[in-house]
Formats: sequence, C-alpha cells, structure tokens
Amino acid sequence: MFINAHTHLYSGLAPFGMPAPADPPRDFMQVLGRIWWRLDRALDESALRASARHYVAHARLDGTAALVDHHESPRFIDGSLDVLAEACEEFGMPAVLCYGATERNGGRDEARRGLDECRRFIRANRRPHLVGLVGLHASFTVSDDTIREAGALCRELDTVLHIHLAEDAADVDDARRRGYAGPLQRLVALDALPAGSILAHGVHLAPDEVKMASDRGCWFVQNPRSNRQNKVGYPSGLSAAARVALGTDGFASNMRDEERALVQSSEEAGETFGVIAGRLAAGWRMVEDRLGLGRKAIEAEASRVPSEAEVDTADAAAREEAARLWARW
Repeated sequence: MFINAHTHLYSGLAPFGMPAPADPPRDFMQVLGRIWWRLDRALDESALRASARHYVAHARLDGTAALVDHHESPRFIDGSLDVLAEACEEFGMPAVLCYGATERNGGRDEARRGLDECRRFIRANRRPHLVGLVGLHASFTVSDDTIREAGALCRELDTVLHIHLAEDAADVDDARRRGYAGPLQRLVALDALPAGSILAHGVHLAPDEVKMASDRGCWFVQNPRSNRQNKVGYPSGLSAAARVALGTDGFASNMRDEERALVQSSEEAGETFGVIAGRLAAGWRMVEDRLGLGRKAIEAEASRVPSEAEVDTADAAAREEAARLWARW
C-alpha cells in the first residue's frame, strides 16, 4: 500500500471529458488560469462530492492507504472540507485535509473564508483517521497579511501549513517583487512556517533554501508527473532535504505510475537513484506524524477495497456531474 502525500480531490472529474482551453496555454501561469483555476471556480457542492468520491474510490483500488489533500473551490468554501471528509470516510481512506486559502478571486475576504474553513474543520471534525491542516494556495496568490494570519492560525490550532511553494519561477519572481529573497524566505519572515509544514514542489528552490526549510523540520513533496506535464522543471534542490515524499498533485492516485515518472525524470536530470530512493516510502512518516497513527493502524483502516458496485455508482455520478460542470464552466 502507498501514501499520496499531495493531491487535489477536486480534480476527480477531469478524466470525464474536461474541455481543452480554446487558447492553448504557453506557460505555467496560463495553465493555471485557463485550466485548473477555471475548473475550481466552477465547482459546486454536488460536483465536488462526485469528484471526491470518484477520486477516492479509484485511489483505494490503486492501493493508496492514505492521502494528503490540498483543496480549492472558491465558489463553495464553507463546508467543502466536510464533503471531502465524507468521501474519504465512505471508502475507508485516512486523510489529511486543508483548504488552500487564496486572494486570486475575491481578495482578502476570500482568503479569510478559506482560513475560516480550515479553522472550522479542525475544531469540529470528530471523524477518526481524518485530520485538518491550515492551507494556503501559493505565496504569489496571497498578501503578507494573509500569510501572517495563516501562521497565527497554525499556532492557535497547534498544526502546520500546507502550501504550493516555488512550483514555477513565477512564484519566486513574485516574492522578489514584494521585497523578499524568495517565497520560502517570505514565509519565514512572516512567521508562517511551523515545523512539520508541507511544501509541495520546491522546483525553483536552491539547495541552501531547501536545507533551510529542512532544518526547520519541513516536508517537501515531489510531484513528477505534474511537474513534467506543466513543464516547470525538475526539483534538483530537493536532494538537500531530509524529508521528501511523493505526491500526484491531482493526477490519479496510482503511486506506481508516480514512482516510474520519478525514476525517469531523475535520470533525465542526471540525478542518481540513491538520491531519490525512499521517496515513495517517506510519505508514511508524514501521515503517521499527522494522523498520530502507526502504519499498521493506517493499513487496517484502508484494508476495505470498494466493491465493483460501489465503484460503478461513484463513476456514474462522476459522469453525470462532469457533464453539468463542463456546461457551467
């Protein structure tokens, strides 16, 4: 069994005929704006439920024992984490959940609502084997005030931050325009990087920056298939980290496929297998820490494989909701 250390359950309807953008994206920011941000803005409660149920059911079939999700649905924020939690509970999937607060659609009010959803879920959740974290979408989509508030919320709730960090050079450029050496240094300066925080990607971090975050007790998550598809580069700096797990960043939760992509991309980047060995297994330590459970307990919770009828029902709902979603977006 495997751990998916960073994914997006909201992407579960993408395989059901998601329309290609009329204008093909030429860079990472256009990929976000013309595809993924367009998708997450179109999500409502029923579409999100179908997406999460389809994704989690197939993740279980592919041997995923637990997952760490980073969620965005700007037009359905309040209660969105409960929808994800219900899907995980239905299919016996231990999970770590957060809402990625952002200002990219509705400014500071949108960010506050995202952080409030993290707070609400963390305080109210009583489901076993499911926990919440504080989330930010990415440094370049939030103000300093929002980052400070996220850090304060982590301290208030005694938890950690989950954020996309330096996935593309645009994140680094944005932080520098704001007067920081980079997005990592921005989080540190604004007191928003508690030990144990989860930093997805880190593609455009130098080894000394990676070591600084690692020395602070942070986790990195490499997402080879996503990085390759989005053409953002290879995270060579992660060789300086003590804790690097493997995630899919919204791709299907088949961790064998992700491992193959990791080996291939690392060879192309000239990195030795010894440097990346253990990244598939490292996610176990991450989720054990966050869930407060040992591996045997997590595997026991995830031991129930969905029946063919359950999967067929989830797939049918996904197809139906996907048609409505594409019409709406």
